[in-house]
Amino acid sequence: MKHNEKQPKFKIGDIVVISTSKTVGTITEVKKLNGVFFYRVNNSDNFFLESSLMSLSTYQASQIQVEYIEIEYKYTFGDLVFVAGYRNEIFKVVGVRTEIWRYKDGAWEEIIYELSRLSDGEWLEAIEEELTLIADSENAESFLQKLAFLYLVKKEQKSLEMHDKMMDGSKKPEKEISKMTKEKREIIDGLLDIYNDYKWLFEMFGDEKYKQVMETALRNLKRYTTDKKQGDS
Repeated sequence: MKHNEKQPKFKIGDIVVISTSKTVGTITEVKKLNGVFFYRVNNSDNFFLESSLMSLSTYQASQIQVEYIEIEYKYTFGDLVFVAGYRNEIFKVVGVRTEIWRYKDGAWEEIIYELSRLSDGEWLEAIEEELTLIADSENAESFLQKLAFLYLVKKEQKSLEMHDKMMDGSKKPEKEISKMTKEKREIIDGLLDIYNDYKWLFEMFGDEKYKQVMETALRNLKRYTTDKKQGDS
Protein backbone atom coordinates (compact mmCIF):
# COMPACT_ATOMS: atom_id res chain seq x y z
CA MET A 1 0.00 0.00 0.00
CA LYS A 2 1.35 3.40 -0.96
CA HIS A 3 1.68 5.97 1.81
CA ASN A 4 -0.09 8.66 -0.22
CA GLU A 5 -3.01 6.41 -1.16
CA LYS A 6 -6.36 7.87 -0.12
CA GLN A 7 -7.89 6.19 2.93
CA PRO A 8 -11.63 5.77 3.55
CA LYS A 9 -13.14 8.36 5.86
CA PHE A 10 -15.24 5.72 7.63
CA LYS A 11 -14.62 2.10 8.58
CA ILE A 12 -16.90 -0.84 9.35
CA GLY A 13 -18.60 -0.30 12.70
CA ASP A 14 -18.59 3.50 12.58
CA ILE A 15 -21.89 5.16 13.44
CA VAL A 16 -22.90 7.71 10.84
CA VAL A 17 -25.79 9.95 9.83
CA ILE A 18 -27.16 9.82 6.29
CA SER A 19 -27.56 13.52 5.49
CA THR A 20 -30.43 13.12 3.02
CA SER A 21 -32.72 11.27 5.41
CA LYS A 22 -31.15 12.20 8.78
CA THR A 23 -31.05 8.46 9.53
CA VAL A 24 -28.50 7.10 11.98
CA GLY A 25 -26.85 3.82 11.07
CA THR A 26 -23.71 1.69 11.24
CA ILE A 27 -21.22 1.15 8.40
CA THR A 28 -21.46 -2.54 7.47
CA GLU A 29 -19.36 -2.58 4.25
CA VAL A 30 -16.79 -0.39 2.48
CA LYS A 31 -16.01 -0.57 -1.26
CA LYS A 32 -13.65 1.37 -3.49
CA LEU A 33 -14.35 1.95 -7.19
CA ASN A 34 -12.12 4.05 -9.40
CA GLY A 35 -10.58 5.69 -6.36
CA VAL A 36 -13.96 6.53 -4.85
CA PHE A 37 -15.19 4.96 -1.62
CA PHE A 38 -18.75 3.69 -1.21
CA TYR A 39 -20.36 2.66 2.05
CA ARG A 40 -23.19 0.31 2.89
CA VAL A 41 -25.19 1.29 6.02
CA ASN A 42 -27.13 -1.23 8.13
CA ASN A 43 -26.74 -3.86 5.39
CA SER A 44 -29.07 -1.88 3.12
CA ASP A 45 -29.30 -2.46 -0.62
CA ASN A 46 -27.79 0.93 -1.40
CA PHE A 47 -24.26 2.31 -1.11
CA PHE A 48 -23.56 5.87 -0.09
CA LEU A 49 -20.81 8.31 -1.03
CA GLU A 50 -18.66 9.82 1.70
CA SER A 51 -20.16 13.22 0.94
CA SER A 52 -23.62 11.96 1.94
CA LEU A 53 -22.44 10.69 5.32
CA MET A 54 -21.15 12.34 8.48
CA SER A 55 -20.06 10.97 11.80
CA LEU A 56 -22.60 11.14 14.59
CA SER A 57 -20.27 13.24 16.75
CA THR A 58 -20.08 16.01 14.16
CA TYR A 59 -23.66 15.89 13.01
CA GLN A 60 -24.72 19.49 12.67
CA ALA A 61 -28.28 18.81 13.69
CA SER A 62 -27.04 18.07 17.20
CA GLN A 63 -26.32 21.79 17.52
CA ILE A 64 -30.03 22.67 17.48
CA GLN A 65 -30.77 25.09 20.32
CA VAL A 66 -33.14 23.89 23.02
CA GLU A 67 -35.34 26.52 24.66
CA TYR A 68 -36.48 26.04 28.25
CA ILE A 69 -39.57 28.00 29.21
CA GLU A 70 -40.62 28.46 32.82
CA ILE A 71 -44.35 29.12 33.10
CA GLU A 72 -46.19 29.94 36.32
CA TYR A 73 -49.84 28.97 36.47
CA LYS A 74 -52.04 31.24 38.58
CA TYR A 75 -54.87 28.70 38.74
CA THR A 76 -54.95 24.92 38.92
CA PHE A 77 -57.35 22.00 38.56
CA GLY A 78 -60.36 22.25 40.86
CA ASP A 79 -60.11 26.00 41.55
CA LEU A 80 -63.42 27.88 41.56
CA VAL A 81 -63.45 31.13 39.58
CA PHE A 82 -65.60 33.94 38.27
CA VAL A 83 -65.26 34.74 34.54
CA ALA A 84 -65.45 38.26 33.12
CA GLY A 85 -68.77 38.75 31.36
CA TYR A 86 -70.55 35.94 33.21
CA ARG A 87 -71.71 37.95 36.25
CA ASN A 88 -71.97 35.77 39.37
CA GLU A 89 -71.80 32.38 37.68
CA ILE A 90 -69.21 30.02 39.14
CA PHE A 91 -66.84 27.92 37.03
CA LYS A 92 -64.41 25.16 37.96
CA VAL A 93 -60.96 24.84 36.33
CA VAL A 94 -60.90 21.43 34.61
CA GLY A 95 -57.94 21.86 32.24
CA VAL A 96 -55.08 24.14 31.28
CA ARG A 97 -52.86 24.44 28.23
CA THR A 98 -50.09 26.76 27.10
CA GLU A 99 -49.90 28.06 23.54
CA ILE A 100 -46.42 29.14 22.42
CA TRP A 101 -45.74 31.39 19.43
CA ARG A 102 -42.30 31.97 17.93
CA TYR A 103 -41.71 34.29 14.99
CA LYS A 104 -38.72 36.05 13.52
CA ASP A 105 -39.62 39.36 15.13
CA GLY A 106 -41.43 38.25 18.25
CA ALA A 107 -42.31 35.53 20.71
CA TRP A 108 -44.94 35.05 23.40
CA GLU A 109 -46.85 32.47 25.39
CA GLU A 110 -50.50 32.41 26.47
CA ILE A 111 -52.14 30.27 29.13
CA ILE A 112 -55.64 29.03 28.31
CA TYR A 113 -57.86 27.67 31.09
CA GLU A 114 -60.61 25.17 30.32
CA LEU A 115 -63.61 25.64 32.59
CA SER A 116 -66.86 23.92 33.48
CA ARG A 117 -69.83 25.94 34.74
CA LEU A 118 -71.17 24.46 37.97
CA SER A 119 -74.81 25.17 37.22
CA ASP A 120 -75.03 23.16 34.00
CA GLY A 121 -71.54 21.87 33.07
CA GLU A 122 -71.16 24.25 30.11
CA TRP A 123 -67.57 24.22 28.82
CA LEU A 124 -65.68 27.49 28.40
CA GLU A 125 -62.17 28.69 27.62
CA ALA A 126 -60.69 31.82 29.18
CA ILE A 127 -57.32 33.49 29.59
CA GLU A 128 -55.81 34.26 32.98
CA GLU A 129 -56.77 37.94 32.94
CA GLU A 130 -60.48 37.05 32.62
CA LEU A 131 -60.58 34.98 35.81
CA THR A 132 -61.11 35.88 39.45
CA LEU A 133 -60.44 33.32 42.15
CA ILE A 134 -63.31 32.36 44.45
CA ALA A 135 -61.69 29.41 46.21
CA ASP A 136 -58.65 27.28 45.52
CA SER A 137 -58.99 23.54 44.95
CA GLU A 138 -58.35 22.71 48.61
CA ASN A 139 -61.15 24.97 49.87
CA ALA A 140 -63.54 24.66 46.93
CA GLU A 141 -65.82 22.11 48.59
CA SER A 142 -66.12 24.21 51.74
CA PHE A 143 -67.07 27.31 49.74
CA LEU A 144 -69.67 25.41 47.74
CA GLN A 145 -71.22 24.17 50.96
CA LYS A 146 -71.41 27.73 52.26
CA LEU A 147 -73.04 28.97 49.07
CA ALA A 148 -75.53 26.13 49.26
CA PHE A 149 -76.13 27.07 52.89
CA LEU A 150 -76.84 30.67 51.87
CA TYR A 151 -79.42 29.40 49.39
CA LEU A 152 -81.02 27.26 52.11
CA VAL A 153 -81.12 30.26 54.44
CA LYS A 154 -83.22 32.19 51.95
CA LYS A 155 -85.48 29.21 51.52
CA GLU A 156 -85.73 28.74 55.28
CA GLN A 157 -86.65 32.40 55.73
CA LYS A 158 -89.71 32.04 53.55
CA SER A 159 -90.70 28.89 55.38
CA LEU A 160 -90.33 30.58 58.79
CA GLU A 161 -92.30 33.62 57.66
CA MET A 162 -95.17 31.43 56.54
CA HIS A 163 -94.97 29.44 59.76
CA ASP A 164 -95.04 32.63 61.89
CA LYS A 165 -98.15 33.83 60.11
CA MET A 166 -99.86 30.51 60.73
CA MET A 167 -98.86 30.53 64.42
CA ASP A 168 -99.67 34.21 64.95
CA GLY A 169 -102.01 34.72 67.86
CA SER A 170 -101.45 31.23 69.26
CA LYS A 171 -98.94 30.04 71.81
CA LYS A 172 -96.05 28.03 70.35
CA PRO A 173 -95.09 24.79 72.09
CA GLU A 174 -91.92 25.09 74.19
CA LYS A 175 -90.25 22.22 72.29
CA GLU A 176 -90.89 23.94 68.98
CA ILE A 177 -89.57 27.24 70.28
CA SER A 178 -86.37 25.53 71.45
CA LYS A 179 -85.91 23.85 68.04
CA MET A 180 -86.43 27.11 66.15
CA THR A 181 -84.01 28.93 68.47
CA LYS A 182 -81.33 26.31 67.80
CA GLU A 183 -81.91 26.49 64.02
CA LYS A 184 -81.64 30.27 64.08
CA ARG A 185 -78.39 30.09 66.04
CA GLU A 186 -76.91 27.65 63.48
CA ILE A 187 -78.03 29.88 60.62
CA ILE A 188 -76.50 32.97 62.26
CA ASP A 189 -73.18 31.13 62.77
CA GLY A 190 -73.18 29.99 59.16
CA LEU A 191 -73.93 33.49 57.87
CA LEU A 192 -71.08 34.88 59.96
CA ASP A 193 -68.69 32.35 58.39
CA ILE A 194 -69.84 33.29 54.89
CA TYR A 195 -69.53 37.02 55.64
CA ASN A 196 -66.02 36.70 57.10
CA ASP A 197 -64.73 34.49 54.25
CA TYR A 198 -65.99 36.80 51.53
CA LYS A 199 -64.84 39.88 53.45
CA TRP A 200 -61.32 38.43 53.34
CA LEU A 201 -61.63 37.76 49.61
CA PHE A 202 -62.92 41.28 48.96
CA GLU A 203 -60.03 42.81 50.91
CA MET A 204 -57.54 40.63 49.04
CA PHE A 205 -58.86 41.04 45.48
CA GLY A 206 -61.26 43.99 45.62
CA ASP A 207 -63.79 42.32 43.33
CA GLU A 208 -67.39 43.58 43.64
CA LYS A 209 -68.73 40.03 43.30
CA TYR A 210 -67.33 39.20 46.73
CA LYS A 211 -68.88 42.34 48.17
CA GLN A 212 -72.30 41.33 46.81
CA VAL A 213 -72.11 38.00 48.66
CA MET A 214 -71.04 39.88 51.82
CA GLU A 215 -74.03 42.20 51.54
CA THR A 216 -76.42 39.29 51.00
CA ALA A 217 -75.05 37.49 54.05
CA LEU A 218 -75.20 40.71 56.11
CA ARG A 219 -78.83 41.41 55.17
CA ASN A 220 -79.83 37.90 56.21
CA LEU A 221 -77.72 38.15 59.34
CA LYS A 222 -79.41 41.39 60.45
CA ARG A 223 -82.79 39.88 59.78
CA TYR A 224 -82.12 36.80 61.86
CA THR A 225 -80.52 38.69 64.76
CA THR A 226 -83.49 41.11 64.78
CA ASP A 227 -85.91 38.17 64.79
CA LYS A 228 -83.90 36.58 67.60
CA LYS A 229 -84.12 39.68 69.77
CA GLN A 230 -87.82 39.99 69.13
CA GLY A 231 -88.29 36.36 70.00
CA ASP A 232 -86.40 36.85 73.30
CA SER A 233 -88.41 39.89 74.37
